[in-house]
Amino acid sequence: MTLSLSQPQWLATDSTPAVMLSVLDHFGLMRVTGEQGRSFIHGQVTTDISSLANDQWRWGAHCDPKGKMLAAFRTFAIDDALMLMMPKDTLAADLPQLAKYAVFSKAELTDASEDFVILGVAGTDASQWIQDHFGEINQELSEIPGGVLLKDGERYIMVLEQSAAQPLLGSISEPLYSATAWQALDIKAGYPNIAASHQGQFVPQMCNLQAINGISFEKGCYMGQETIARMKYRGGNKRALYIITGTAESAVNTDSKLEIAIEDGFKKLGTIIEVAQQDNQVLLSAVLPNDTEIGTQLRIADMPASSLTIQALPYSLDEA
Repeated sequence: MTLSLSQPQWLATDSTPAVMLSVLDHFGLMRVTGEQGRSFIHGQVTTDISSLANDQWRWGAHCDPKGKMLAAFRTFAIDDALMLMMPKDTLAADLPQLAKYAVFSKAELTDASEDFVILGVAGTDASQWIQDHFGEINQELSEIPGGVLLKDGERYIMVLEQSAAQPLLGSISEPLYSATAWQALDIKAGYPNIAASHQGQFVPQMCNLQAINGISFEKGCYMGQETIARMKYRGGNKRALYIITGTAESAVNTDSKLEIAIEDGFKKLGTIIEVAQQDNQVLLSAVLPNDTEIGTQLRIADMPASSLTIQALPYSLDEA
């Protein structure tokens, strides 16, 4: 089925449609199966997979031995398979890294992206839309015909087998928005959708994984745990993920450079993680020094007319 996708038209006004349906084709799915599939992943990632119930989903990260992230993901189960959802380019780079160690366990890792369609539902009437189609949903993860439904606050993610997705898509009367629409909402949520180009650059706390329940500090050993635990208990983290909005006269991407004004000009500052742009309106997430203040003015390098401002996060970074 060929889908006609609309572009978001609310970045400038901050007004999301009452029901926003978005095709999340920027995400891929890693399927983990086998007798030791869950225990293998448990020993590789920051999330406590062993305690993940069938009606739950969690954020998590896969790190290298130095504690630097190779991927950040949402994880949940479909039937007997554990699924890791992340940007497709990150999945393509991360799957071989995990597979190197999976050969020593009874675990099978595959790219299941083409087997499913991922749809996002947001907006003030999203809950009613979901109830009309699937009944009342209260759990973090619910089984629906042909797949599962993830509840993320007032947003929902449907992960549907192709055979189940096509009839649903054919019956939808609302416009379907491109993935950029959902990326804008993920940025506003302060979520760390790490691209493959940023692999090996950040310890999870530098992207606020601890603030969205993406790190278990009680579980047993996993790849990179020593660095991650030391950063929590001994301090030393000097960076955090920030939300930034503003305008730019040209296209901005994750390779674009941020600058902050200083007495004698500008200096480079931080790394852009994710971007959603509508004409000259820009919304992005970036890793910056964690003492950067809300309201700080930035610009994009080589775009002298650009103007960006740091916004407040929707969660606290204060440690309990």
